[in-house]
Amino acid sequence: MSTASRQYELVLLGATGYTGKLTAEHITTSLPTDLKWAIAGRNEKKLANVAQELKKLNPDRPQPDIKVLELKGEELDSLAKSTRLIITTVGPFMKYGTPVVEACAKNRTHYIDSTGEVPWVHEMINKYHDTAKTNGAIMIPQCGVDSVPADIIAYVVATHIRKTLGLGTAEVLNAAEMKAKPSGGTLLTALSLFDHYSLVQIGKSLSPFALSPVQPQPSASSQSIMSKILGVRQDKDLGILTDWVQAKVDAAIVQRSWGLLDGGKLYGPKFQFNEYMAAKSTLSGVLVHFGMVFGMALLALPPVRWVAKKLVYQPGDGPEIESTKNDYANYKAVGIADSSKQERAIAEFKFKGSMYYFTGLALAEAAMVVLRGGETEAKKLGGGILTPATLGDEYVERLGKVNTEIHVQLE
Repeated sequence: MSTASRQYELVLLGATGYTGKLTAEHITTSLPTDLKWAIAGRNEKKLANVAQELKKLNPDRPQPDIKVLELKGEELDSLAKSTRLIITTVGPFMKYGTPVVEACAKNRTHYIDSTGEVPWVHEMINKYHDTAKTNGAIMIPQCGVDSVPADIIAYVVATHIRKTLGLGTAEVLNAAEMKAKPSGGTLLTALSLFDHYSLVQIGKSLSPFALSPVQPQPSASSQSIMSKILGVRQDKDLGILTDWVQAKVDAAIVQRSWGLLDGGKLYGPKFQFNEYMAAKSTLSGVLVHFGMVFGMALLALPPVRWVAKKLVYQPGDGPEIESTKNDYANYKAVGIADSSKQERAIAEFKFKGSMYYFTGLALAEAAMVVLRGGETEAKKLGGGILTPATLGDEYVERLGKVNTEIHVQLE
């Protein structure tokens, strides 16, 4: 039976939270006014307040319906059956997300979320990818600042090399620069990850190509042993590079995209993705590297996490939007062709403003591609737990129309 006759095209779950409110604002101000949608959560009064605020943003737009529910079995099933797609920003996803994924996968409902919890995504792929694919549900986790910029910049670089040179890509080197303040939900999630998963589970999910449906051909590492030890690398276009806090989170999704897009053939059989941040000097890069190693070791200790949880924002809270107007994300990537000449393509991905607002628009624009877009790779795959890059050029174009700059060219 077709899902076209369902009551809603889109339901936003978690609209009263920090990221959820910003997602609702983008839907209200930027998506078509004929979109049939609702906001959902556990607190009717808070949802009504959000709806009133949305009315002020766009008085000519009908207010979204309000759906009050608990995040459990029958109520989630009913919600999933009422809509073609659910966007959820309710985290930590390892605590609240699994029933939503299950409801969407079995009820043929598309799904998009803002998680950055790779161990949980790994778990969801193992549990629900096949069900979602069988039922034609397109499900895209990590469709916010984790990990849209990295996934899309890798996609535009690799596809540009394929289209212009007819070659695969041996490696994408991505240098990330970001100014942002974390919300309470983000901080709590990071601190709770070690409580929910063992170090072995975390390490397994973050190992190279753990989320990919296929494995790459063996190839030599692009890094020297000394570079790995010191955590510093140098590139002629990107300069001195060192560890980036989101590197493994982003790499997991990029590597899954590689495996989903024509079984690795689109990007190339020897594809590697490595993400860093720019360092001012070799010494500062080494210090950043060992600082991150030490910091992660501390977070593995329960007393340290207990103290840290007392100091962070409460979930649902975050920095005032006015204080984030000068925040930004600048990503610059170099794609190196898989050839003796090692031709290069250079891409940039830029956004200025709140990273949480970026997450909101990234979720909403992805939803529009799924709901009203053309024949994307996600649709060709027939469903399953996919990635932002499977939404292809149409998603890139939509992002480019909402204050995001994306450019690519051969060197």
